[in-house]
Amino acid sequence: MAAEKYSLEAAAAMFDGATDLSVGIEEEFQLLDPDSLELVHRFEELQEASRAELGSFVRGELIASEIEVCTQQNPDMASAEADLAQKRAGLFNAAAGLGITLGASGTHPFADWRDQRILDTPHYRIVEERLRYCAWRNTTFGTHTHVGVKGHERVIAVYNSMRGLLPQLLALSANSPFAEGRYTYLHSTRTQLFTKFFPRCNIPGPLDGWDGYADYVGTLFQAGSIDEITQIWWSVRPHPLFGTLEVRVCDCQSDIRDTLALSALVLALVAQLAEDYDEGRKLTVLDSNRVEENFWRAIRYGLDGCLVDFEARREIPTRDAVLGLLEYTASQHSRLGLAAHVSRIESILERGNGAQRQIRLYEESGDIAAVQREVVAWTRPAGPAAGVNH
Repeated sequence: MAAEKYSLEAAAAMFDGATDLSVGIEEEFQLLDPDSLELVHRFEELQEASRAELGSFVRGELIASEIEVCTQQNPDMASAEADLAQKRAGLFNAAAGLGITLGASGTHPFADWRDQRILDTPHYRIVEERLRYCAWRNTTFGTHTHVGVKGHERVIAVYNSMRGLLPQLLALSANSPFAEGRYTYLHSTRTQLFTKFFPRCNIPGPLDGWDGYADYVGTLFQAGSIDEITQIWWSVRPHPLFGTLEVRVCDCQSDIRDTLALSALVLALVAQLAEDYDEGRKLTVLDSNRVEENFWRAIRYGLDGCLVDFEARREIPTRDAVLGLLEYTASQHSRLGLAAHVSRIESILERGNGAQRQIRLYEESGDIAAVQREVVAWTRPAGPAAGVNH
């Protein structure tokens, strides 16, 4: 939405009329040569080939070797699951017809950022002009979940509290221990690259209600810092164009079941926080220093590490912190039809997330290319129109 057309009054009205707890999911895929598994600049071809089936639900994401597939904003998780499965299947079918292989993880493990091409669109021309080196270095791939939140003050209250839960979500989703041909020893290299290079990214601070949000956004437009509301790239952000809270912290997942499990947990957290707000229970709002400490621990160690329980002033295993989220949201699981997805989260904690699985393979083989082949195998559907089997 251009600055001259942006209206904070309209944004507030969008939230006031939003469908509560609707679910939308976005995934960013690597476009790969089927033999070398190098990134290839074929976004425009794949977008055109998938247009008849997927229309505007397939989009560009900065570089020509990346493609984003999006669901609609669905009324519930069951609908979102069916929608994402259909969209993924359509994208994979179109890619196969062009001889393009798709991969899904937070970073490509051996691509050189200097070889990538920025998409030639008005939006991305502006991004490149303003960010230059910061945009060039952003060869990253994420998963975003949109959850509808009705009420403009209510979405800010939920946002303020959700900030403190981002490290657990990042640790659970970590899926990028390699970049530029190196084992980085980070579990989410994507997060380190993206959030440290892009402005208005990383963990945002708490907001003083809707007025605080409106003042900040209005100032950025007035000062010429942004031309579109989406140029605020926070790891969690109110999205006034959709009336949603968008959680952007997760690495892209190879297995669609992991994507759905993460989105279901995000939905459960938003639902529980909104319920707490509605019933007058105090929401925990951590300051940015505390969130940043745990954010770094999640980037570095993922599920292998510990987070800080600032109230108890001690470390706790990150796995326990994730289990704490499941316990906190337990009343939402059956109400929202999330039991199968919660079971998948417990499975991830037991067998390891994407980063842990990639690291184990690398320690066995010492071959990053072999790891990428396995990531592609994990990404590939079981059949041309594969559904989801929990």
